[in-house]
Amino acid sequence: MKDKIQSLNWDSIAQNLNTKGYTTIPSLLSHEQCESLRALYQKKTGYRKTVVMERHRFGLGEYKYFDYPLPPLIQALRTNVYKHLAPIANLWMKALKTGLAYPETHTELLELCKAKLQTKPTALILKYEEGGYNTLHQDLYGEVYFPIQMVIFLSEYGEDYEGGEFVITEQVPRAQSKAIVLKPKLGDVVLFATNFRPIKGKNGYYRANMKHGVSELSKGHRMTAGIIFHDALS
Repeated sequence: MKDKIQSLNWDSIAQNLNTKGYTTIPSLLSHEQCESLRALYQKKTGYRKTVVMERHRFGLGEYKYFDYPLPPLIQALRTNVYKHLAPIANLWMKALKTGLAYPETHTELLELCKAKLQTKPTALILKYEEGGYNTLHQDLYGEVYFPIQMVIFLSEYGEDYEGGEFVITEQVPRAQSKAIVLKPKLGDVVLFATNFRPIKGKNGYYRANMKHGVSELSKGHRMTAGIIFHDALS
């Protein structure tokens, strides 16, 4: 996985993230790797927390946060993708003059989280059935956050499920929100802004707030895995 991530066209990925706030990486995971991650959902160990969405008005579905140590594939993705995203994130923070800077390695980012008592892993796996959905939200979890995250599609759109599109919204100042609707395939990965991205205007860069969610499934079963690079307070 490390070599495959290294071989990706990171210049193109960076350009898409900079201009759109998201990008899709086709077929990063094989069908076998997706199947192995789906199979983890039935295990009773390896998780720190299960969330039933409707109990919290998050939507309709269920997700589980992995516990440390993370599954090897999830750990490899989290560690190796981060180092390519850190320079992009730092350009965003510089453009917006936030004063924030992210370290080169994921281990160093987790040390920053630990200093703010954010020690709980945030990688998760999500399951939806017919009628399921996820309301628009941002995954922040504490004072320390990384501005880009990823979702791995473990089910095939149009075969395993219908509906259930991945939705991203972008809110620019003094304007209506724009909705982006994606239908990634099995094994695809989407990288997207966690909470905001910079957009260049007449007077410099401004912040466009972003949220993400899942539209209602009309049929079938949908599973994804999410990788948030910062850890959580709880």
